[in-house]
Amino acid sequence: MAKPIPITVMLVDDHEIVRFGFRRLIETTKDIKVVAEACSGEEAFILVPEYEPDIIIMDINMPGIGGLEAIIRLCKRESKRKVIALTMHETEPFPTRVLAAGAKGYLSKRCAPQELIVAIRRVFNGGEFITTQVAREMSKTPGAQESAIELLSAREFQVFSMFAEGRTAMEIGEKMNLNHKTIHSHRSNVMKKLKLKTTANLVQFAMLQGIIPS
Repeated sequence: MAKPIPITVMLVDDHEIVRFGFRRLIETTKDIKVVAEACSGEEAFILVPEYEPDIIIMDINMPGIGGLEAIIRLCKRESKRKVIALTMHETEPFPTRVLAAGAKGYLSKRCAPQELIVAIRRVFNGGEFITTQVAREMSKTPGAQESAIELLSAREFQVFSMFAEGRTAMEIGEKMNLNHKTIHSHRSNVMKKLKLKTTANLVQFAMLQGIIPS
């Protein structure tokens, strides 16, 4: 009898210890195999055509272009590859934006280990997988300002999130490989779209929307 072909997976996370844990978990299965790892969206973009994984498991918060923009680019260029986001963010607007970008799954890093295995198999077979807590958050009716977040581009949303976390324009520029003038330009667009006036307003808004802890 022919040996079944395993589901191939690429792990994308900027923390090696996290990738190690996921790889060890996946190695306990017989039908799933990790074929490649990447520490950033840029590296994943280079390695995907070489390894052609069935499933890409992607963190959202990473250096460079970040997970959200990487998902957008990969889903446009590699339509046969399916992406599962695995992140610390359980609240809106993260799930909606990630799924709109083309991801087929959304998992919290606090989920039970077996949920990752279930998600990989379900997404590979054409389904979608969202953890219960995330699905509950997504079901809440959005307010006017929550809807306004949808106006932000992927890069603007990334800049917005990092400013809300207390990072400086210089720090954000270094993380995203952009100069600080470009970061200030993105911040200005964010403030206009969300109708905010000060950094304090931005932080307060991010807390209210669950983007950062209050």
